[in-house]
Amino acid sequence: MGKLFGTDGVRGIANKELTPELAYKLGRIGAYVLLKEKKQGSVVIGKDTRISGDLLESAMTSGFLSMGINVISLGVLPTPAVAYLTRHLKAECGVVISASHNPAEYNGIKFFNYQGYKLPDEIEDEIENYILNNKDVETRPQGKAIGKLTYLEDATKLYIDYLKTTIQQDLSGLKIAIDAANGAVFRAAPQILKELGAEVHIINQQPDGININLNCGSTHPEVLQKLVEETKADIGVAFDGDADRLIAVDNQCQIVDGDHIMNICGFYLKKHNRLKKDTIVATVMSNIGLDIAMQGQGCHIVKTKVGDRYVLEEMVKQGYSLGGEQSGHIIFLDYNTTGDGLLTALQLMATVKEEGKKLSELAAMMTSYPQILVNAKVKNENKEAYLQDEMIMKEINRIEEIMNGQGRVLIRPSGTEPLVRVMLEGKDQEELNKLAIELAKLIETRLT
Repeated sequence: MGKLFGTDGVRGIANKELTPELAYKLGRIGAYVLLKEKKQGSVVIGKDTRISGDLLESAMTSGFLSMGINVISLGVLPTPAVAYLTRHLKAECGVVISASHNPAEYNGIKFFNYQGYKLPDEIEDEIENYILNNKDVETRPQGKAIGKLTYLEDATKLYIDYLKTTIQQDLSGLKIAIDAANGAVFRAAPQILKELGAEVHIINQQPDGININLNCGSTHPEVLQKLVEETKADIGVAFDGDADRLIAVDNQCQIVDGDHIMNICGFYLKKHNRLKKDTIVATVMSNIGLDIAMQGQGCHIVKTKVGDRYVLEEMVKQGYSLGGEQSGHIIFLDYNTTGDGLLTALQLMATVKEEGKKLSELAAMMTSYPQILVNAKVKNENKEAYLQDEMIMKEINRIEEIMNGQGRVLIRPSGTEPLVRVMLEGKDQEELNKLAIELAKLIETRLT
């Protein structure tokens, strides 16, 4: 067996790769590594709507209880709600059982530390080392020292009540369309928006354990676009299975992705002196249109590797308050420690309400530039060699000169395949296609 932990916890097909036996071990060893010095403590566990959630939760709960750790079961709840409640309930750690936007047969297990942050690599490595080498720990409390399981009935209400404190106004007068992806937010989203006075139209809110993300949610925004058109909504919001990301649709049925959301919310926060260091953190895959729009508003953009964990690391390290990805993982670090789709939806809606403008008008502040992605097949050992190749670097510089600050070249070696991904961004789609294909051919010629 290879590595257990990926970029977002332990993932796999439930009951095949991610078995109850593995979940039990993750509970036991996780308790040992995370609560080393403590003989007692508590852990909160939340899950999405997948059929395998109960199976994995019960196994993992047994692991924690066998170590003398109390478990608070939160039930079905968005990932960011678990991060918040870990802090709010002063638990030693939090666990989410979810595979986010993946199909129902998959599931995952992710830990949060007591502050609601994902675990650092070295802690995951320590847990992994015990499990992959079949090492158990000797701790076996008996009698009253065995952990207890309790159920928190008002977990959704606690999360909703907290989210309400993050905006200053109600949402009366707004007509909202929601695609809940048959996922973890199916209760919380309509409840909070109705309580805030919005008119709500919702689809995909009848989870049956196997329909999570099925042709719906943030990976299928066309479903939400249709609902916005039918209901003549002011704003549409689509979540993924665990509701840590959001894709919006404006009143003209146009998609408003993570880059546009960051631009709108960044503009609003800057205007009210609440954007720390006047900076947004994005990844190298964010559209250059975001850079140009934010610079026009006197803001800075810091870029990280692809992945919301790298965005978060940079934000924590430098003290920034807003960051995210084009895919809709948006982090408002003043309010939560992870991407939070429902929090992002509220911030976006509150901005629309307070600015007194349509979402389409606010989205138009940023122009998305055309992007073209071409794969160049190379020898596996040569994936990084383009940096040292004079001809390739000369061609990259030539293309960037042609673009004259209104575009860019991004080269990304694949992590899993013998490929180099060539991405070009600029104003002219036809010119981009030609330049990208030529550059990919050059890379193939030089590195195979």
